[in-house]
Order: sequence, then structure tokens, then C-alpha cells
Amino acid sequence: MTGSRVVALGHYQPSKVLTNDDLAAMVDTSDEWIRSRVGIRTRHVAGPDEPVDELAAHAAAKALAAAGMTAADIDLVLVATSTAVDRSPNTAARVAARLGMGSPAVMDLNVVCAGFTHALATADHTLRAGAASRALVIGADKMADIVDWTDRSTCVLVGDGAGAAVVERVPEGQEPGIGPVLWGSVPEMGHAVRIEGTPPRFAQEGQAVYRWATTQLPPIARKVCERAGVAPEDLAAVVLHQANLRIIEPLAQKIGAVNAVVARDVVDSGNTSAGSIPMALSKLVERGDIRSGDPALLFGFGGNLSYAGQVVRCP
Repeated sequence: MTGSRVVALGHYQPSKVLTNDDLAAMVDTSDEWIRSRVGIRTRHVAGPDEPVDELAAHAAAKALAAAGMTAADIDLVLVATSTAVDRSPNTAARVAARLGMGSPAVMDLNVVCAGFTHALATADHTLRAGAASRALVIGADKMADIVDWTDRSTCVLVGDGAGAAVVERVPEGQEPGIGPVLWGSVPEMGHAVRIEGTPPRFAQEGQAVYRWATTQLPPIARKVCERAGVAPEDLAAVVLHQANLRIIEPLAQKIGAVNAVVARDVVDSGNTSAGSIPMALSKLVERGDIRSGDPALLFGFGGNLSYAGQVVRCP
């Protein structure tokens, strides 16, 4: 069996920025209230003419350009999303059409906030099995479509955006750049984060999610490092799902990643669900905060109370 590696990354956010003060003019909230509870200052919001597949295609095109590849080089497209409006064609197929691809396999995965790390593991397994040679793995969500903008407990949390990774199989004998995945869920707590109804609306039990994330996830994240053969103190970066700064900072500390750069993109982007991890990682690489070959822990958690994580080597 061969392994796989991340070759390049890309991210995209809509141009419209919504500040905390903007939200304070819409609902009973304030900049101080939002910052003190979730750490968010701004978020990007897509318009009605910017569907999820457009956000995903922009991020994918940027990743392909960074990899020095064209759409024709890709034979698998995986899109993690929970906010696609239409069931068919799926988002991956629409991304492939936007990019002018030939005949790739196209699949959507809905694991909500843990979607990207699930999709990355799925791509890794597919490449290892020889069913594809190069994959586009995309996390993209348009939370603006499913949030109630009159509910101050949820509308202050979310933003829109996408991140993408080009993944390829490594030659026989070379060290893989994507470590083993550790994934799972807590089915009896699936009600804690929901996107339900017609039209669908996002809701969550914030305190239950906070307690679960800060107490149950640190040992799981440490096991991810153990499976990869990387000590937490040797991590160069920790990129957790960007849900809430009050979850991210304690979780990173409890993992023991004392020397790592901790992604805090939630401050400027809000919770972009499946888009949050690839977007945050892409920005760290683009800014030069982490170097090529550095080990980074990716760990998604949230909707369905699902989780998935792996250690990757940065492109």
C-alpha cells in the first residue's frame, strides 16, 4: 500500500464582511458580548447569487494553481458540505463542471463541522487503494442560508467560506504525508447540533457542545498524534474546527501542543462548518506561519457530535 500527501491548499471567502456592530443593528447583541463568549469579530457572508458550489470552485481553483496542476489532473472530487440546496447534481459534480473537468468521480459528504477531516481520510483511503491518483478535497458551507438572522444565539456564530486541498498518491517507498485517521461519533448526543426543518435551520445546545468538546476531545486528539507517531509537543500547528475561541484555546492546551501555532481563524471568519479547517490551514501556509513538511494536527468536531482527526505534513 502506498500513502498520500497534501500537495497544495486554497481558500475562498465572499467579499461581504459582517461585523459585530452590524449584527448589533440587527439583533439584541453587542461587540463585547460576542467577543467575550465566542471570540468572533467579523465573518464573511455570501449573497443569494453565490451558491456553495461557487465558493468551493473558487477555493479548488486556487489550490490547483498552487499545485501547478489543471482540472484534467484530478480524477476524484470530494466535497464536504451540509448546506447544499439541491440534492442532484451534487456539489462535487457542480464544482467539476465549473472547473471544466473530464470525468472524475464526484461525491459529497455530510458530516457537518467534521466534514473536511472525514473527506480527507476518505480521499487518503481511496488513493491508497489505487482507485484514484489525485483528488480535490473541499470543505465548503454557506451558513448564511440556514441560520435564523433574528436569533442572536446562533446568527452571531456563523460565516461562509471554502477551503480545498489537492491530494495525490505518493510513490512506493516514500513516507506518507497524511497520517491515520481517528474518527467516531456520539449518536445519543446528535441532537446537540442540528440543521433541521423546511426551510432548514441551524440550532445547537451550546453548553452541551462546549462541555463535550473541552472534556472529551483532548484525549481523542492525543490518540490521533499517537497513531501518527508524532508527539504533541512536536506539532508545528494545531488546526481545530473553528467553532469558538473558548473551545479552541483550552482544547489546544489540553492536547499538549506547547510549541504549535494554533489556528484562530474563527476570530475573523466565524464558524464556517466544513470550510473552517481547510480555510484556516490554507491561511497559515499562505502567511508562512508553518513550513513545508511541518506536522499539523487537523481535528474536526461538531455536527452529529462526530469527530475526525489526522496529522498531515504541510505542503
